[in-house]
Amino acid sequence: MERETMEFDVLIVGGGPSGLSAAIRLKQLADEKGQDLSVCLIDKGSEIGAHILSGAVLEPRALNELISDWADKNAPLETAVSSDKFMFLTQTGSIRLPTPPQMNNHGNYIISLGNFCRWLSDQAEQLGVEVYPGFAAAQVLFSDDGSVKGVAVGDMGISKNGEKTDGYMPGMDLLAKQTIFAEGCRGHLTKGLFETYELREGKDPQTFAIGIKELWDIAPEKSKPGTVWHSVGWPLSADTYGGSFLYHLNGNQVAVGYVVGLDYSNPYLSPFEEFQRFKTHPKVRSIFEGGRRVSYGARALNEGGFQSIPKLTFPGGCLVGCTAGFLNVPKIKGTHTAMKSGMLAAEAVFDLMAGDATGKEPASYAEKIESSWLWFELYKVRNIRPAFTKGLWAGMSYAALDTYIFRGKAPWTFHHHADHTYLKPAAEAVQINYPKPDNKVSFDRNSSVYLSGTNHEENQPVHLTLKDDAVPIEHNLALYDSPEQRYCPAGVYEIVRNEDGSNPKLQINAQNCVHCKTCDIKDPSQNIRWVTPEGGGGPNYPNM
Repeated sequence: MERETMEFDVLIVGGGPSGLSAAIRLKQLADEKGQDLSVCLIDKGSEIGAHILSGAVLEPRALNELISDWADKNAPLETAVSSDKFMFLTQTGSIRLPTPPQMNNHGNYIISLGNFCRWLSDQAEQLGVEVYPGFAAAQVLFSDDGSVKGVAVGDMGISKNGEKTDGYMPGMDLLAKQTIFAEGCRGHLTKGLFETYELREGKDPQTFAIGIKELWDIAPEKSKPGTVWHSVGWPLSADTYGGSFLYHLNGNQVAVGYVVGLDYSNPYLSPFEEFQRFKTHPKVRSIFEGGRRVSYGARALNEGGFQSIPKLTFPGGCLVGCTAGFLNVPKIKGTHTAMKSGMLAAEAVFDLMAGDATGKEPASYAEKIESSWLWFELYKVRNIRPAFTKGLWAGMSYAALDTYIFRGKAPWTFHHHADHTYLKPAAEAVQINYPKPDNKVSFDRNSSVYLSGTNHEENQPVHLTLKDDAVPIEHNLALYDSPEQRYCPAGVYEIVRNEDGSNPKLQINAQNCVHCKTCDIKDPSQNIRWVTPEGGGGPNYPNM
């Protein structure tokens, strides 16, 4: 069976806010100019939104620019923010702090980002965009001159042993004059593009956090639609960056989550367990008691900001959204910036379409970014996140100084280091004893992963690969007591031994993987490599 080929003017890899915004803007421009432009968008999830997870509070600035009549088109922005609270937690108490101006959510909306992307997908399809979920881009395709010419969609029906099964179907080669990569945080193909075109040369390393989220149905009398609640402090120690979010939606639902910076140093820390412990705080527990947990998920997010934005263009394409790293960390928002980057990329790519765009570099995209509100917004807050590497109190003190005195115009720029370099050896760290789940407000990993709807075809190659099979035991276990057992929020990595405790081995439960990419980021030896599984596999998030 031969691989089929499909050709388009523009191919977009990823069905998140940035990719969908790029697709919509391209078709808008084509309609305005009376041009016929073929645009295809693919996504590895079983449907658009299946792999989308965020808090989320949406600042509608970019949406207003892209689709000004979104309210008339029934965009799922149903819960306007009515109040903000910013808390410092101790183990048993809480102190309300002034809400930082970046976290002022007046005019914003609490949303399901997955449902918002489903709506954006509908808008794109109405404009003529071809949208194909379940298509997992497995490889970048290059022309003889070294430019990107598209992507290869992975084969289906390959067994664990690499053999073709009865259900084998070859993937497709999707070719385009321009390819826009919108893979989201820690994009698999984007990592390769960084190396091929040296896009990170002269830039800070990207830094990340892991965000873990649950959706709950709560008692009606406890529901306060429009309430936005954030906290810092307990249960994390002051040397670890992170905090909570708790958003009240309409319909007696609450989105609750916890974010932990992946520059933490203690190999015994478990972001999943910190989240479960957070929910037992007296100020939090009472909200969920008597309620029902309906969904769970996790996703890495970019925290490098301005200093870590790579070169955005290369021959044949460009990077948009979180695959490039446009999250505004102090604002705790990235959807509006991701959308804006996709819109500007679309404008730059469309400019090329007047001539022969095949293999050309859409260089004007970077110029458009640097003259936009997006660039100014990220520049102003560039020093706040790296200041927290000195601890919570130093970070908050500097954030206040930078915000109120320097107003984002300090004559210096702090820099980042790669997250995996921060781990201390286990012998130098303090073990953390986490309480057992009570199955009322706190739970274990397996029951949590069940609520994510995660599924992979069992007889397929494991998509969590090791560069060296010896490293997990000889290096990670020996030096760090196998931190992959704890930083993974889905129980993918497990050390198994004989009954007498001998012969430890790393077992990879790839079926559990929720595609958060934390292992690809935090592994201290950078030995774990996440590659794309069959299309349609992974989580199936409802309303996340």
